Amino acid sequence: MTDITSLSALDLSAAIHDRKFSCREVMAACLDRIAAINPKVNAIVSLRDRDALLGEAATADAELEAGRSRGWMHGMPHAVKDLSEAKGLPCVFGSPIYRDFVPDFDDIQVERIRAAGAIIIGKTNTPEMGLGSHTYNSVFGPTRNPYDPTKSAGGSSGGAAAALALRLVPVADGSDMMGSLRNPAGFNNVVGFRPSVGRVPALGNELFLGQLAVNGPMGRTVRDVAALLAVQAGYDERDPLSLPSEDFSIDPLPDLSGARIGWLGDYKGYLPFEDGVLELCRQSLTVFSDMGCHVEDVTQTFEMGRLWESWLVLRHFLVAGGQKADYADPEKRAFMKPEMIWEIENGQRLSAAEVHAASGARSDWYRYLCDLFAAYDFLILPSAQVFPFDVTLDWPKAISGRMMDTYHRWMEVVIGPTMAGLPVAAMPAGFGGNGLPAGIQIIGRPRADRAVLQAAAAYEARTAWLGRLPILDV
Repeated sequence: MTDITSLSALDLSAAIHDRKFSCREVMAACLDRIAAINPKVNAIVSLRDRDALLGEAATADAELEAGRSRGWMHGMPHAVKDLSEAKGLPCVFGSPIYRDFVPDFDDIQVERIRAAGAIIIGKTNTPEMGLGSHTYNSVFGPTRNPYDPTKSAGGSSGGAAAALALRLVPVADGSDMMGSLRNPAGFNNVVGFRPSVGRVPALGNELFLGQLAVNGPMGRTVRDVAALLAVQAGYDERDPLSLPSEDFSIDPLPDLSGARIGWLGDYKGYLPFEDGVLELCRQSLTVFSDMGCHVEDVTQTFEMGRLWESWLVLRHFLVAGGQKADYADPEKRAFMKPEMIWEIENGQRLSAAEVHAASGARSDWYRYLCDLFAAYDFLILPSAQVFPFDVTLDWPKAISGRMMDTYHRWMEVVIGPTMAGLPVAAMPAGFGGNGLPAGIQIIGRPRADRAVLQAAAAYEARTAWLGRLPILDV
């Protein structure tokens, strides 16, 4: 590994601005590493021409020589998750329907990342239309896990997480409806952060009802994640739900002694886990205990089956509405994977009363968590119910003998924060006896994004898991 690609994003930014490395040197190191390693994992897709990228890097160098920096990401390579539009680059969404789609505009977060000085080098791989927590599609193929290339990198930000773990990019953007910033963070031993709803504005045809999915940052350190969030976040009138800018700085690290930590675990036996996952995540709680936190099991009283059923209704509703035009075209429908068709057809059968009842259950869940936060400062959950699984599987069909009745039931552990719209950091919890990583979710109060990031940074400072490199780096 070169010295350049091993640097954290903020350290790389400092090195560029101190002129220890030129932007052209940084770009060359990044592209060399992608050429050497990406074929083994398939994390980066739609990579741009090398000479064009080196030319843009040279322009960034000239700007610095003239005393102009566009921001902390000036001259840094960045790959956009292939669910966000980036002007002039293919935006395939992991679907053959959009194989030839090249937008003439940037999504809001891409606008801001460019404005901060980043050079967009290509895209990171994602499952078809972001459906599922395993990154595979019929256009680019699967993304493989850096810690074992026979395993899944998770998803839907699997390409972003694998690229980070292998030092192909300094930081990465992603999105999250059902754990897509959290599951791949755990599977790839990196940091993911799902912000509060409205924290990162986005474009879209429907701007008011779709409050399940968010965009957010991923990185190799919490500080890098906070720095990228500061670029992505802030009010934009094109998104009526967007929130004002805030301070997301980590320093000074908080003193968490006396903080109250609630362990949700498996929701009193409701969720099945692969052997070793729950135990590994529970062991990570000792990090909080060692900081002087009061850690205890939460007395779970909410009916989690009701939450799951409401999740199904709301996801069906949103997917069916968003994909109705493509589904209505028989030629396009023929390219859709079965899970997409299942979502759409179930959504088309919904009644207004069912959607309203599901939204009511979601509201009850939010109020329930607010009551819990009267007793706890943070809640902790695993970020997945399984270790990274065989990359040739579409999805796990059973966990510890319990059959999964949908393609995404194996990721039920992540829907709680999504349904409440809460900020949540995904942090490493260590490695199982199989050598594969697992992670935890640190969940905070409504809109307490900075507090969650600071707690995650305090946790990071007392662990060494982020320093354990993938086998492809050894």
